[in-house]
Amino acid sequence: MKIFEVLWNIFTNPLFYKLTLTASTPLLFASLGGVFSEITGVVNIALEGIMLLGAFSSVVITYYTGSVWLGFLLSIPIGIGFSWFHAWASIKWRGNQIVSATALILIAQGLTGFLMEPIFGQPGQTPYVGRINEVTIPGLSKVPFLGEAIGTISPIVILAFAMVLFAWFLIYKTPLGLRMRAVGENPEAADTLGVNVFKIRYFGVLMSGALASMGGAFLSIGEVGNFRELMTGGRGFIALAAMILGNWNPVGAMWACLLFGMSEALANQLQSSPLLNVSATVKPLFNLFPFVVTLVVVAGLIGRTRPPAADGIPYEKEE
Repeated sequence: MKIFEVLWNIFTNPLFYKLTLTASTPLLFASLGGVFSEITGVVNIALEGIMLLGAFSSVVITYYTGSVWLGFLLSIPIGIGFSWFHAWASIKWRGNQIVSATALILIAQGLTGFLMEPIFGQPGQTPYVGRINEVTIPGLSKVPFLGEAIGTISPIVILAFAMVLFAWFLIYKTPLGLRMRAVGENPEAADTLGVNVFKIRYFGVLMSGALASMGGAFLSIGEVGNFRELMTGGRGFIALAAMILGNWNPVGAMWACLLFGMSEALANQLQSSPLLNVSATVKPLFNLFPFVVTLVVVAGLIGRTRPPAADGIPYEKEE
């Protein structure tokens, strides 16, 4: 059957695996951010909004400075600052974390849409400002198949997977990571042992802001070189699903992001396959494929994953 021929061509093409890594990268940054926030006990569904603001701010900074690297790096403090509002509302004032995060998403959508015309003189999408160049890995680029897949790749993709190791080491091998997990599981006991619950939770939320913003910056100046209104397209929510699928563990989240990245790459390849005789009006339906995979996987995992015990529960220090 033709569909099997199409799938065979896709899975034996090294470009498919390169696209999988590229599609996984923004999810991976945001998902790691979600892990940092939620293991300290703060639910952060604002990842979608932070990613959007990171994508926009990196393009604006690149537009004014001419440096894509400055755009990428300076988007990090902007993501931290934006996530601080969520931390402030949900930690200091013990507000509803879902409502607070939803407000940030709506603010990011409105703000980025509004600022495009005053800054760039046009709505919808910005002009091309440049993108981060790919690097060639010496030796690996000449290896058959593997070299075509990952021999030349964006340094931000490499950074994303390096961050998995960093996050895993920080959370499971350092005293700070032990405090973070303690605060997420039992903040009262952690407080009794002298751990500053509020500072640890602020740290977790601000880390989520930094990482989600990096994911958004990769979407704009890492992949396409411009910003398009609402360009995150629900990736922040898929990253949350990846975090849950990965059981709030950086390594588990990485495998889940690769699964979702693969589904996005497959959808793109199916749309562009010359062998698949599908009308142009039907092809956009392939874009729903990653969300269908998300729905199926998360539904199948109900009851099999366990969030930190104090996740989403505001902490009030007893006098």
